[in-house]
Amino acid sequence: MPYRAFDDQNCSIARTLAIVGERWTLLVLRDVLLGNRRFEEIRRSLGVASNILSDRLATLVDHGVLTRSGEPPEYRVTEKGLDLQPVLVALMQWGDRYTAGEAGPPMVHVHTACGHDADPRLHCSHCGETLTARELRVRPGPGADEAQRALPLRPATR
Repeated sequence: MPYRAFDDQNCSIARTLAIVGERWTLLVLRDVLLGNRRFEEIRRSLGVASNILSDRLATLVDHGVLTRSGEPPEYRVTEKGLDLQPVLVALMQWGDRYTAGEAGPPMVHVHTACGHDADPRLHCSHCGETLTARELRVRPGPGADEAQRALPLRPATR
């Protein structure tokens, strides 16, 4: 499928996908977060072609998600990259729920502060309550264009 830029969309999801939406990119980020920092470690772990891995690593470095240093080079996650971890957690939880099968999840999150298995959740920054997808709506924000500002709270119902 040919690459299609999202430049015409005033959408934070589209702009994010322009950086991390290519095949292999989130798996590369996952591997670096899991401690694989060298090109060959990542390539071996993922089984990805060298040219693809090179491209994905360059994109992540160019956008400040990873840093590259040393010889041989090591890749490390930045604060910007760590801010993508909740995205990976959400994808993992969805996969655990809908694709893991009877054997259960292949990996489990552990809360380092208490040492127990964790089931991370989204919380409201105002009241602290746990959020569910059915309780979330969107409204135009400060960066909305004219067409977006005309939209009501969406979706109206689920």
